[in-house]
Amino acid sequence: MANHQSAKKRIRQNAKKRVHNRYYSRTARNAMGTFKSTTEKAKAEEMLPKVYEMLDKLAKRNIIHKNKAANLKSSMALHVNSLS
Repeated sequence: MANHQSAKKRIRQNAKKRVHNRYYSRTARNAMGTFKSTTEKAKAEEMLPKVYEMLDKLAKRNIIHKNKAANLKSSMALHVNSLS
């Protein structure tokens, strides 16, 4: 267990950041799931920029790696293009 005041503070900060990061990553995953279940091309094209924005924000804040965000965006673009 932490004995120094700074270590105790760091534990509190990490717990707060963890909750924040989990909320935003969960929200983005839910949006991606909704997007992937879409079968209408027009609706998918409308949702695409919003989901891209979420992923870019997660990558910018180091919640996910930038290459993971790029891979997810690529797979979503393929999904849109496969719809007819």
